[in-house]
Amino acid sequence: MADKQISLPAKLINGGIAGLIGVTCVFPIDLAKTRLQNQQNGSRLYTSMSDCLIKTIRSEGYFGMYRGAAVNLTLVTPEKAIKLAANDFFRHHLSKDGKLTLFKEMLAGCGAGTCQVIVTTPMEMLKIQLQDAGRIAAQRKLMPETVAAGTVETKSPTAMQLTRELLREKGIAGLYKGLGATLLRDVPFSIIYFPLFANLNNLGKRGADGPAPFYVSFISGCLAGSTAAVAVNPVDVIKTRLQSLNRGSTEDTYSGVTDCIRKILRNEGPTAFLKGAYCRALVIAPLFGIAQVVYFLGVGEFILSFLPKKDN
Repeated sequence: MADKQISLPAKLINGGIAGLIGVTCVFPIDLAKTRLQNQQNGSRLYTSMSDCLIKTIRSEGYFGMYRGAAVNLTLVTPEKAIKLAANDFFRHHLSKDGKLTLFKEMLAGCGAGTCQVIVTTPMEMLKIQLQDAGRIAAQRKLMPETVAAGTVETKSPTAMQLTRELLREKGIAGLYKGLGATLLRDVPFSIIYFPLFANLNNLGKRGADGPAPFYVSFISGCLAGSTAAVAVNPVDVIKTRLQSLNRGSTEDTYSGVTDCIRKILRNEGPTAFLKGAYCRALVIAPLFGIAQVVYFLGVGEFILSFLPKKDN
């Protein structure tokens, strides 16, 4: 009974630790992804991921690549914990009535993706404003024609300032702008990722019931993560555009998902939906590879083993 009692807390710890390690490693690439996705015709500052990172370091210093990292590191722990633990929870209950079929695996992934948006949406909302602030500032200096006349340069806001402003002006709904697009991204991502990972990981298991080696879990997490990331990238572009509050005077604004799709197709063409796809794959692959290694090594179980056990 003791194992069952610590099962959920251990999974939450595993997910949290994995998220912290993964985000720290790949955050600069995520920043480049956000800035590339937000670029519109007539206001392009960056030609590629490497160009974006080089220009960011030159204009904002090394730590400029970590704009918004504090928000991500604070909220990624509950986000990853919810996502991974929810998937395990749904898989466990869906397998009680028999074999866990592919459909049931996808259903579990759907449940996990739906649960995580509670944390993901406000996290992404704040992170995107902070990440994109440097692009807007550089655009103001290098491309002044794209900035509205009379616009005054202001200091980049902090996460707390953004949160207070959004809550004051729009209430809790302000932090959940882009919720629909986030659901459209995260639910399909989880439907693809979790079954693909589970089946790839099973291929490397030692025997019928033995666990897969850690490197198999890492590779499986990387492959499944990058595949799912590229598959849902068009929705990620839409989500990023909808959640960005500050724009240049020549850049489009959007009233919703369908309006965003229509304007992107009309003004930038279908290839715009692939903006930042390789950056996103480079972010998600190690992020989920690390997550699965931490998860399957049982770091959370190891930590909880030091806690005093209750007498039955």
